[in-house]
Amino acid sequence: MKYDFLIVGAGLFGATFAHEMKKKGKRCLVIDRRPHIGGNAYTENIEGINVHKYGAHIFHTDNERIWNYINQFAEFNDFVNSPLAKIDDEIYNLPFNMNTFNKLWNVSTPEEAKEKIKIQTLKLNHEPTNIEEYALSTVGKDIYEKLIKGYTEKQWGRSCSDLPVSIIKRLPLRFTYDNNYFNSRYQGIPKGGYTKLVEKMLDGIDVELNCDFFKKYKDFKTIADKLVFTGMIDEFYGYCFGPLEYRSLKFKESVEDIKDYQNNAVVNYTGKEVPYTRIIEHKHFEFGMQPNTIISKEYPCEWEPGKNAYYPISDENNEKLYKKYQELAAGEKDVIFGGRLGEYKYYNMDETIASSIKIGGMVN
Repeated sequence: MKYDFLIVGAGLFGATFAHEMKKKGKRCLVIDRRPHIGGNAYTENIEGINVHKYGAHIFHTDNERIWNYINQFAEFNDFVNSPLAKIDDEIYNLPFNMNTFNKLWNVSTPEEAKEKIKIQTLKLNHEPTNIEEYALSTVGKDIYEKLIKGYTEKQWGRSCSDLPVSIIKRLPLRFTYDNNYFNSRYQGIPKGGYTKLVEKMLDGIDVELNCDFFKKYKDFKTIADKLVFTGMIDEFYGYCFGPLEYRSLKFKESVEDIKDYQNNAVVNYTGKEVPYTRIIEHKHFEFGMQPNTIISKEYPCEWEPGKNAYYPISDENNEKLYKKYQELAAGEKDVIFGGRLGEYKYYNMDETIASSIKIGGMVN
């Protein structure tokens, strides 16, 4: 049987696209290199706890249309992401808010906090060109050195003075006593985990796992009329202009024979002397009451072939390189690129789904 679409990648972009095409009466085959669906949002039930195998995934959005869409496939709980930051023996609330400022400086009002920040900020005569300049000119020395610098340099493997401002602008700053990190209108974790959610998205659609596109379906026209590719766009073109840069992650997972390890789903470790960036305690995403707990320590590392690519490093040089690949992609008549790797763009989950729906809507 020949399919209308071969979809490479069983993550949220691929699953959404396949679901939308099925509604249009199109035949789809979804393939993935890995032995499971769900992409990096994959969850595995271990000892009654849904473990986020590729790092914490908290669904959040202000887009009511996307929220209603994703709720077709799962019931979401009321989890609110309120991570903590730890440096030495000190614990701070994230995002930066009045609780953070009170702990740092013993201030209790927004006016006091703003004055403290004003005294500490670096005055620039130009627009900030990197994270260090941006942080020092907006939040000041204490917050930058305690809560930003070490964590960011571990996460990206580069000096803050070499990283683009766009990365740090994702981090909110508030003068309220509000520990809700995302502050999105809709937020939660699908009950039963993301894997079950994606299973429902792919219901009735052919799926082939442990399948390497480049080894089996590179000549996709033998099996489908069109291709949807959610892998790395530079890999698709054989790195002909050179490889784009990504960051990867390693996880050290352990079952702890205690009821509670850190009493919070996510704790960031902002000091450079700690090799991991955060510890995730998975049971807290679903308010678990299990007698034991499972934690994952997250270690950032450079991407290399054979590793999963997590974060595009979208600095000036990589963006120039990506534009060359974009020009090749623009000349493709029967190939669609999508998702974080296919579009070399840091998408949140809701943005990934919205992009897939939009692209799918342009298909006849």
